[in-house]
Amino acid sequence: MKLRQKVIFLAIVPLVLALFAIALTVRHQVNILGQQQRDTIQQAYLASKEAELEHYVTLARHSIKRLYESGRDDPATLDEAKRILGSLSFGDDGYFFVYDMQGHALMHPRQPELVGQNLWSLKDQNGTPTIQRLLARAKEGGGFERYYWVKPSSHQAAPKLGYVIPMEKWGWMLGTGIYLDDVDRALAKIDTQQRGNIQGTMLWIAFIATAAAVVVGISGLALNISESRVADAKLKALAQRVVESQEEERARLSRDLHDGISQWLVSIKLQIEAGIIRLGGKAEQREKAQAVFEHTAEQLNNVLGEVRRISHNLRPAILDDLGLAAALDHLAEEFREGSAIPVLFTTDGCTEELADVANTVLFRIAQEALTNIERHAGASHIEISLVEDVRDERRGVTLRIADDGHGFDADGIAVHPKRGIGLRNMMERMDAIGGKFSIASSPGGTVVLAHVANET
Repeated sequence: MKLRQKVIFLAIVPLVLALFAIALTVRHQVNILGQQQRDTIQQAYLASKEAELEHYVTLARHSIKRLYESGRDDPATLDEAKRILGSLSFGDDGYFFVYDMQGHALMHPRQPELVGQNLWSLKDQNGTPTIQRLLARAKEGGGFERYYWVKPSSHQAAPKLGYVIPMEKWGWMLGTGIYLDDVDRALAKIDTQQRGNIQGTMLWIAFIATAAAVVVGISGLALNISESRVADAKLKALAQRVVESQEEERARLSRDLHDGISQWLVSIKLQIEAGIIRLGGKAEQREKAQAVFEHTAEQLNNVLGEVRRISHNLRPAILDDLGLAAALDHLAEEFREGSAIPVLFTTDGCTEELADVANTVLFRIAQEALTNIERHAGASHIEISLVEDVRDERRGVTLRIADDGHGFDADGIAVHPKRGIGLRNMMERMDAIGGKFSIASSPGGTVVLAHVANET
């Protein structure tokens, strides 16, 4: 997988995971709220049904109040009471029923075939002993009970909420009930609506997640393309600068070889040829030949010194043999001798634990800085320090080069297309090894700082 694909993948995956977590949280909360809403509606329905049942039973008891309070319990009085209760009804399936305390059905207007039967052991479809529980509720003083009973209008068992009260004087249980299938239908409708709302919400979240992923992907692709173009442009510019630096170095070496070593070698060649000719002459000529060879030997020493100087500029052997501090001290000494500008070099702490490439980079930065000071700064004093320090909890080495020259516009020169090549080279060298580079310049002088962390 390419880097740009990894970036897009790492951008999209957390987004999708976050939206998925949000979707699960929303689904969970919606389910909780839906259940709470369902429970609230169910309680409201049941509360209204219970109030309605209490009202109906109160009306039924009031309808036979005269007979009940008469104190008579003869069959005629009881039959008259059952006749009155049997004539009362409400809605399509609302009626009253009467049982004695032993479970015998005494009056049931919608199912007269049950009258006279003992239903004590009758159980509904859930195995609940219906009459026993109703009688137990009546003996407690009255109350509500839920059970299943055949609905007259549909002849199918349906959930029912019953309300019963005792009539102690006659040994009766008077009650009525309301079928709850309409409540179940209303709750089922609410459940359906809730599921639809959840599905709609999940679809919206999925749509938003897909759209966001597409937008992130397109944005990431566009950004990658843009960054790729910028990186390609920077890479081309860097390659061009590398080529330019190589050509400048080759030109400098060519000048050094042509103007110095080449001319000396030609002179030495001519002197050797002249000396050889004089060796074949008289004694006086042979003496002159000896002087020529002595002068030629002195020039050869000069050539060797020039070769060592060029070799030292390309790669100082002291950097590999004695380390960065010794190489910088030698560089400062050479610069002081060549430019007559006082250079103070100091070192503090352990500065020899850097990698070879870091040592080389810091040495090249010092070379470049001294070259710029000699050419442009007009400085009268230079200070170079190499110090061990700690940054971001990591030990490292900081190179500081300061001069008292007239300074320059560091920001302006750094971005100038034809100037500031040395500064850009220093910055790019530090970036390549992960170091930190800064430069501060004012009319009072310039300070260059380069920090590299240790490998350990």
